[in-house]
Amino acid sequence: MDIAAIAARAPVIPVLTIDRVETAVPLARALVKGGLPVLEITLRTETALQALELIGREVPDAVVGAGTVLNARQVEQVQKAGARFGVSPGCTQELAAAVRAARLPFLPGVQTVSEAMRLADLGFNLLKFFPADTAGGVGWLKAASAPLAGLRFCPTGGIGAETAPTYLALANVACVGGSWVAPKDAVAGGDWGRVERLAAAASNLKRP
Repeated sequence: MDIAAIAARAPVIPVLTIDRVETAVPLARALVKGGLPVLEITLRTETALQALELIGREVPDAVVGAGTVLNARQVEQVQKAGARFGVSPGCTQELAAAVRAARLPFLPGVQTVSEAMRLADLGFNLLKFFPADTAGGVGWLKAASAPLAGLRFCPTGGIGAETAPTYLALANVACVGGSWVAPKDAVAGGDWGRVERLAAAASNLKRP
């Protein structure tokens, strides 16, 4: 499955920072049950790789990937842990070469038109727009739609339930990334019913 097919699975990709590995599987199950099967586990905690591996093994309906992938060493690590895709906040030439060599479906991050053009030259046609809310948001995506007509985006950063529909209404937006579907207090308290309800609402958001 390539990155476009992965992004097409649901309108929202939950961006998950997992501090306690014991929450990983029930969190993933609640999100998948709610209709969000594509999960991004950020490499921001010591438990991230273990959580990714557990979800991949215990939640077969999840398409689990790694976020905040910054270098070639991490590409190797996340593949060993079972990641089915990777996401980065930006992208260097070295990172682009590493994911190409690894054949890892990848969502590289951009903030400018020039960055998007460089990645398009390397064959990346679906890009993460980050941090969306502070880098121009919907206005940037609208303005970029004509000059970057061949590209689509997954805006991430500062997006919530209230603003996601506006992003998803744009023709050049494939999906959005966000953490609102897994609130910290719900995860800490094991309120998986609440997570499932938030996921269900997000999964029903419309795309063009």
